[in-house]
Amino acid sequence: MHWEVEQKFRVGDVQAIRSALEALGVHWHEAIQQVDHYFNHPARDFGHTDEALRLRQVGEDNFITYKGPKIDAATKTRRELELPLPSGADVGGRFSELLLALGFVSVGTVSKVRQPGILAWSGGQVEVALDDVERLGSFVELELSATDDTLEAAKAALAALSERLKLGASERRSYLELLLLKNQ
Repeated sequence: MHWEVEQKFRVGDVQAIRSALEALGVHWHEAIQQVDHYFNHPARDFGHTDEALRLRQVGEDNFITYKGPKIDAATKTRRELELPLPSGADVGGRFSELLLALGFVSVGTVSKVRQPGILAWSGGQVEVALDDVERLGSFVELELSATDDTLEAAKAALAALSERLKLGASERRSYLELLLLKNQ
């Protein structure tokens, strides 16, 4: 099975984290705008089952992603299935309309500017992201893909990297959860 092993941390000083990552050899990619639309299932509450269905738009590119429940208390490790959708600015709206017609309910939208990068660490390629999330602030995400055989090593690698970067306690709640809490 494919696992997404992720840790996310709130960042007070973005430039300090950027510099620390650069000292470790991160290779940055061009910053991108991501708009994520979340939907709830018509027969079960994803908020209670710890699942997510996300429609992501990155420019003209569109993706539909299912995220299963988190499997441990320390990371955001979960099964992830992501499929590309056709390109085009109107595709996201049309796919949203399809989901709504099937009984799914729109839960919220998360908009962020993401600075992605790749960092060689502990024998793997860590996906790094500096996120500026609208209405929430700045975060850094560290992510590794793993299989059943490499899952524990991936968790250990991210723990070691976050310790090296002195990131403190991770934030296990999603950006959507944080926004929903803020709106209460």
